[in-house]
Amino acid sequence: MKRRAFLGAAGAGAAVAALASPAVAQGRVEWRMVTAWPKDLPGLGTGADRFARRVGEMSGGRLVVRVHPAGDLVAPLQGFDAVANGTAEMSHGAAYHHAEKSKAFAFFTSVPFGLTADEHLAWLRHGGGQRLWDELAEPFGVKPILCGATGARMAGWFRKEIRKPDDLNGLKISIDGLGAQALARLGAKPVRLAASEIAGALQAKTIDAADGFGPAADLGLELHKAARFFYWPGVLEPSTAVELLVSKAKFDALPGDLRAILDAAAATESSEMPAELAFRSGPALQVLTSRNGAQLRQMPREVLTALGNASGQLMRELADDADPQVRKVAQVYLAQRRDLVAWFRTAEQGFAAARDLKIFYP
Repeated sequence: MKRRAFLGAAGAGAAVAALASPAVAQGRVEWRMVTAWPKDLPGLGTGADRFARRVGEMSGGRLVVRVHPAGDLVAPLQGFDAVANGTAEMSHGAAYHHAEKSKAFAFFTSVPFGLTADEHLAWLRHGGGQRLWDELAEPFGVKPILCGATGARMAGWFRKEIRKPDDLNGLKISIDGLGAQALARLGAKPVRLAASEIAGALQAKTIDAADGFGPAADLGLELHKAARFFYWPGVLEPSTAVELLVSKAKFDALPGDLRAILDAAAATESSEMPAELAFRSGPALQVLTSRNGAQLRQMPREVLTALGNASGQLMRELADDADPQVRKVAQVYLAQRRDLVAWFRTAEQGFAAARDLKIFYP
């Protein structure tokens, strides 16, 4: 079938045909990508669409990625299973969404008191992290690729003030991953929710707090309408690394140039998404606090210390875990963290402190 004829025949049934047969004639391939995010959610939803569009443009239309937002093709947090069982060729979400497969997966999203977005990228690209991630995913027939990051996050939205560690005891909070485990050690009751479910749960008072995603995305989710105290800093999830999962068999079957295009498009999104969120978060924070009544609060030092100690105890246990794969990932991550934090303290933290001095600057 010629390309002109194919386009002419597509008509209104193109979407249905794509679902029925992802691989289309004449070397044109259509893949389904399910996401964990609502459509157009700042940074995360927009990043999924941007990645898909970039793949199509870079491949000259030879590889088309159809984006299915959360709940469209599968439930919001079921991307891993959808790719593993062939319901979709790709998913766009976070590795801690499938930590039940292995506790080690959570390390590839975010670690409490762990790495920033740039440090996480350094660990994956140069510190052996990608190799460990690939080893972890291979038995499930999927390939993980970094495809975005939120950058710095906030501690989240709370319906009541947090003044001391005891205020966390019994707190029902929407949070996932290793941060949830650290909070639980202080008596909190973590609840796992999809992004689209958080505002409703806060409004219904079935949860007391939510870690959110940051000012830009949280404004889009309207979390400020359900909880008014907006706490910082986001120590339990310093940055969320976004995971692109691809069917390993489908990925390996692609021509080499299309595999390279997928890698390149994901790498571009790994810098584009945090750039978008950094650009949008300052104005969004102003809108939240000046127009919508959100009350910005710094988490008390005593609470941060308690969270840090709980996180450190959790890391020590994971580094000694009975599962050799979990143990290996934890030990490599912690070794990299020591080196990366030492450099950050000298360079980034030193510069940030200098920039905050009372100096003349227009």
